[in-house]
Amino acid sequence: MKTVYSPRHKGHRNQVELNSGAIVPGFELPERAEIIRRRVEAVGLGEITAPEEWDLETAAKVHRRDYLDFLPTVWQRWTAEGRSGSALPFTWPTRGLRGDVPPETIDGLLGFYSFDAGASFVEGSWDAIKSSHDVALSAAQLVKNGERAAFALCRPPGHHAGSGFAGGYCYINNAAVAAQWFLDQGAARVAILDVDYHHGNGTQEIFYERADVAVFNLHADPLQEYPFYLGHADERGTGQGEGFNTNYPMRWGTDFARWDEAHADACAKLKQYAPDVVVVSLGVDTFERDPISQFKLVSDDYPRIGRRIEALQLPTLFVMEGGYAVEEIGINAVGVLTGFEGA
Repeated sequence: MKTVYSPRHKGHRNQVELNSGAIVPGFELPERAEIIRRRVEAVGLGEITAPEEWDLETAAKVHRRDYLDFLPTVWQRWTAEGRSGSALPFTWPTRGLRGDVPPETIDGLLGFYSFDAGASFVEGSWDAIKSSHDVALSAAQLVKNGERAAFALCRPPGHHAGSGFAGGYCYINNAAVAAQWFLDQGAARVAILDVDYHHGNGTQEIFYERADVAVFNLHADPLQEYPFYLGHADERGTGQGEGFNTNYPMRWGTDFARWDEAHADACAKLKQYAPDVVVVSLGVDTFERDPISQFKLVSDDYPRIGRRIEALQLPTLFVMEGGYAVEEIGINAVGVLTGFEGA
């Protein structure tokens, strides 16, 4: 399996986030991608290639153009006011406030185009965001050109980013962009299988009214866990998309046996949907020692996940999402891929 990777992700570093009532260093570290890359090399998974440069035309089909236009300007706007450190929002247009008129100032715009204070910007953030987008599309192109599967080692991740908002370390929804690109290249239908601990709220929001992309989300119950306000089992899609969104919320403490029951059901429904390609939002923060998660999967479980995905017998694009137990993230993420390959 070929891996697409860009060292430009390292520009997004030393950013901060609001977590548990404090401004803390971001959990989404550059070391995450580097540890995974080294593990790919160590196990001999396959060739590691650099991404091509892509424009944002496909991204503009799943994200609002004004949002995409805003992202590259954040750091310049922030520093133009004499600021340093991380550009971070502090107020949002919640219920009862207007969310249809963008403010003029950077503080207002940061809140207008986000849903939390977990996706801050530093000087190198936009270049890293763009490189992550390019990684996803370059890996998608490998699959389109005949590879059975490919791994997009994306950083920053993407599945919390919606059509017009950032959040949860995510800015451009790499999996959604890849799914749209497959459609543009002639796929009749695409499935997204999100196995990250946290609900892929951005992916759900983007495709919620569409029937050409079926979304299957396995995640922690939003009654207990971030992002809290989306991911319930009764969210099935609307309009043409009714029935094409499936959520599997699970309680804190879920072990692999319970998780795998949900995964088996998701894969059965996915196969019945009969997509031309499956995009896997690969998060491994389901791990028992992940610092911001509450599931109980162990490292030996991740190859089993890969084997079940391989059994679908579909062209498959793996797109890296979350996972914050830095010492084990390489073993677990690449374990899914070697399980797929070994099957």
